[in-house]
Amino acid sequence: MTPNWLNAYVLHRRPYRETSFLVDFFTCEQGRISAVAKCVRGAKSDKRSLLQPFQALRIQLTGKSDLKNLTLIEAAAPALNVSGDALYCAFYVNELTNRVLPQGLAAEMVYQTYGDTLVQLKESQRLDRPLREFEMALIAELGVIPDMTAEAFNGAPIHESGWYDFYAEQGFSAVAQAGRNSYSGKDLLSLAEGDYTDSAIKTAKRLTRHVLQPFIGDKPLKSRELFLAGR
Repeated sequence: MTPNWLNAYVLHRRPYRETSFLVDFFTCEQGRISAVAKCVRGAKSDKRSLLQPFQALRIQLTGKSDLKNLTLIEAAAPALNVSGDALYCAFYVNELTNRVLPQGLAAEMVYQTYGDTLVQLKESQRLDRPLREFEMALIAELGVIPDMTAEAFNGAPIHESGWYDFYAEQGFSAVAQAGRNSYSGKDLLSLAEGDYTDSAIKTAKRLTRHVLQPFIGDKPLKSRELFLAGR
């Protein structure tokens, strides 16, 4: 039986044995998958040239275990030439996806947002908005995005003029006055409506870092370190 073609991007690759690569793919149909690309290191092969980040691919995989074998690969679109700060941001998107998305979880919405994010990073003068939109899509897929329209404990509506503290795995609760870790009701309602104002973008960064931390764990993201080192 011929394997189905999968739409994919390379998230990460590393040497495997003497002649191969171990590749982490992000596929539209099956989510994150690891596969061995055999006999491609040190060779001028089509497989090696295509196994690059930010290149939309079509691939075929075989194997019954979690670690598949890459059998066929072809370009689905021209590679995106991302450079400068946008390149660091794109590597961050790859590393974040690889770190927090469970293996084998089909995530079509995140996959679509991922592709759009790469294009926006390449073309936009502003990099923070596409990053925050991607992070928000990721926590929505993971099922940990909090309700930003109603309080967690009593269901009262969130108001623009209010301030709210965030409780992990529960949501937001009103406070009498803004504290260092409080969130603006106006920003929360903007994010709920997909309206990424300057203030809402900053709020999204704080919120997604808080929510994603348990998935990322204690090991620092290398892409963040590279970005800071290159500044």
